[in-house]
Amino acid sequence: MPTVSPPWSYTLHLSRDPRSPGIARSTLRAVLAAYELGGLAPTAELLASELLTNAHLHTGGPYALHIRPMASGQLRLGVWDRDPTVPSGPGADFVHGAMPHGASEGGRGLALVRAYADSWGASLLGGPEGASGGKVLWAECGWSGP
Repeated sequence: MPTVSPPWSYTLHLSRDPRSPGIARSTLRAVLAAYELGGLAPTAELLASELLTNAHLHTGGPYALHIRPMASGQLRLGVWDRDPTVPSGPGADFVHGAMPHGASEGGRGLALVRAYADSWGASLLGGPEGASGGKVLWAECGWSGP
């Protein structure tokens, strides 16, 4: 992974619009290309797409994509939204890495994140005077060379 001094990160604030996840994916591709990390694009796009789509479908307000390289050689993608509810997982239909039943309309997003991310998780954010600042769902992927 090319090093940049000073370290970089980008945050894209997204409006409540069905086009926002696509705009975020395009921005992610542009950022990765600018830092010569195009090899990460397929996996990073998949991870970001699933997290962004979940934020769009399951929360009621704006959301944001945060992109930053980690010292460990990983790229971390975080999606923030105002809802403090952390998803419990891909649902009852998810068993031992299998995708939900073909008739299920949901439940694949986090299953794909689990399958393709090197690591992933969630962080609750505090707000002023104990109010919720929402959450960030994040996923990391590494790059193994050209």
